[in-house]
Amino acid sequence: MRIAEIFQSLQGEGRHTGVESVFVRASGCNLRCWYCDTPYTSWAPEGDDYSVDEIVGQVERYGAEHVVLTGGEPMLFAELVPLTEQLRRLGKHITIETAGTLYLPVACDLMSISPKLANSTPSAERDARWARRHERSRHVPEVIRRLTGEFPHQLKFVIDSQDDLAEVEHYLAEFPEVRRRDVWLMPQGVDAYELAKRAEWLEPHCREHGYRFCPRRHIEWYGPVRGT
Repeated sequence: MRIAEIFQSLQGEGRHTGVESVFVRASGCNLRCWYCDTPYTSWAPEGDDYSVDEIVGQVERYGAEHVVLTGGEPMLFAELVPLTEQLRRLGKHITIETAGTLYLPVACDLMSISPKLANSTPSAERDARWARRHERSRHVPEVIRRLTGEFPHQLKFVIDSQDDLAEVEHYLAEFPEVRRRDVWLMPQGVDAYELAKRAEWLEPHCREHGYRFCPRRHIEWYGPVRGT
C-alpha cells in the first residue's frame, strides 16, 4: 500500500473534531479535484510502499485510540481490508475518509464520505483528460448507498460558492435515507481568511437548513502544512 505519511495530530473536521488521532495517508487517487489540499497524494503522488504489518507497527508507536485512514483515496487499495481488520483487533476506532466512489468490505467505525460536487472538476485547460475522467467518475450512487447502508457515516461537502448549495439539495434528494444531522458543509479554502469569508454565509445556511457546519480547524490551528 503506497503511503505518503503517517502522523499523530488532532482531527480537524467533522464529528470527531479535536480528537487525538493517528492519520495514515494513502497516496493515489482516482479523482483530481482542482482544489485538492494534498496534491502530493493525487496530482503528483508521493510516498513509499508499506506492508500492512509495517503500517500497523507505525500506528502502534503512537498512543491515540482513533485511527484515520485517509488519502488520496484509501479505498483504491485492497490492503485496506486486512489493515482495518488488524486495527480492529487492536481495539482502534477506525475512520475512513473517502470520496464515495469505491467500495471495499472494510472494518470501520465512521465512514467519512466527501461526495464531489461539480465544483470539484478541474478545468480542461489544466488537464483535459483528467477533467473528463473526474467528471465521469465523481458520482457513483450505488457506492454511496452501500457505504451509508453498511457503516455509521457522515457526508462532508466542500462548498466553494453559494451556487453550490442548490446542488447539495439536489444531491441529497437522491438519498432520502441520509439524515441531515449527518451532513456537514465545509468551506473551500486553504487559509484562515478564505475559510472565514465563506463561513460568513455558510454557517447561517447550515443552521437554517439543519446541516452541520464543518470548519477546517486544522487549518486554523496549524496552517496548510503537512503532518497536521
